[in-house]
Amino acid sequence: MGTFIYEGGPKTEIEDRALAHVQLVISAKLRRGEPFAFTWAEDMSVGGGRTTMWVHPGSSLVFKFRSNRQPEINRAWVDALAFTANAPSGLYLVPEPTSAPSEGANGATA
Repeated sequence: MGTFIYEGGPKTEIEDRALAHVQLVISAKLRRGEPFAFTWAEDMSVGGGRTTMWVHPGSSLVFKFRSNRQPEINRAWVDALAFTANAPSGLYLVPEPTSAPSEGANGATA
């Protein structure tokens, strides 16, 4: 289980594989200078509910992974997450879609 930390304040635990995909989407948006909202559901252990934060190119973000191995990237999941990030509601974690069997570790099709 990895951790996403925003400006030393709000943070949430996200499974390493999902966090790697979220990191790719957030990094791409910020490289293009595109601010957006990021929303996640809070665990009941911290009271439940949800948190939304505004992410912009000047944001201080930390992606802390439990594992030191880079997971295989599912390009379809990156695309699905990017779709939410480009919507007015902003980025939120969606379930991983099934990827094509010919997809490699870098998400490219053969």
